[in-house]
Amino acid sequence: MPDVLDQDEVDALLNAVAGGDLGDSAEEGSESGGMAVHAEKEVHGYDFKRPERVSKDQMRAFEGLHERFARNFGAALSGYLRTIVEVKVRSIEQLTYAEFTYSLPSPTSFSLLSCEPLEGQICLEISPLIVYPIIDRMLGGSNAELYIPQRPLTQIEQRLANRIIERALSALAEAWNNVVEATFEVVQHESNPQLVQIVAPNEVVVVIGFELKMGNRAGSMSLCIPYNVIEPVVGRLTSEDWFTYRKHDTHIEQRERLLENLFPARLRSRVYLGRSKIKVSELLALEKGDVLKLDKEADEELVMQTEGKSKFVGRIGQFRGNKAFKISGFAKPGTTI
Repeated sequence: MPDVLDQDEVDALLNAVAGGDLGDSAEEGSESGGMAVHAEKEVHGYDFKRPERVSKDQMRAFEGLHERFARNFGAALSGYLRTIVEVKVRSIEQLTYAEFTYSLPSPTSFSLLSCEPLEGQICLEISPLIVYPIIDRMLGGSNAELYIPQRPLTQIEQRLANRIIERALSALAEAWNNVVEATFEVVQHESNPQLVQIVAPNEVVVVIGFELKMGNRAGSMSLCIPYNVIEPVVGRLTSEDWFTYRKHDTHIEQRERLLENLFPARLRSRVYLGRSKIKVSELLALEKGDVLKLDKEADEELVMQTEGKSKFVGRIGQFRGNKAFKISGFAKPGTTI
């Protein structure tokens, strides 16, 4: 056994290293067959029980990808539920599949998803703390004093929850589009995560944790992706092409999607002939055939308002026996009736 250095020898050695006096001796030791010191080599710890198969750069890219998913999913939920729903990435880490399943509550909303053309399945778990408030909101509730039952979802509740999951899968496919054009579909629903084994318990999985907030209610959502599922495309997560933000293409896609959702919307439109001021006694005395003098001339263009805002100007008439309004142009900013 080598001798143990005392404190004075340790201090002398540190001072020599700081002053650069060991350079020549290190080279002599290398030439004489001693162990060479390679400063350029780095030694990293490796835990065989929890191997990290996805690099840190790839994990950061994966986090950015699912931040985009969180924004799109939150916007879709807000529009569907007609209330503000915030979705954000809370954590992203590599675990074993056993660690992931043991960290989840039971019962919970646990769905298995296929992701063609990738092989294997991924898991989507939504906490009951947010699933039941969302279902209550869909049924017209206020979530003021909602009791969270400790039981699996009923068939009716599951069908309602599927509407939320469908919007999540649509947003997920859109976020993954730059990496792989995958199609996500629900394969199976389960309430106890520990009864589902999609991979071996010690297999590495990437777990992305999300936080969902709706009013005074909050809950978690987890997306579990086994490494063997993303292994064929994991190299694309570090390519420069993925990080390129295509503003033009994204703008066109968002515009088309927005118009597609807005086309069926109904708007209240009104054309105002004019205004007139009369006394209450005159109003009560009005009879059929009486004439009111309006503040607009007969040949003056009328204003059409949509949802209370002046949008167009034109003239009234008839078209195929029906009352009609012919638009002649846009209303100028600030135009009133």
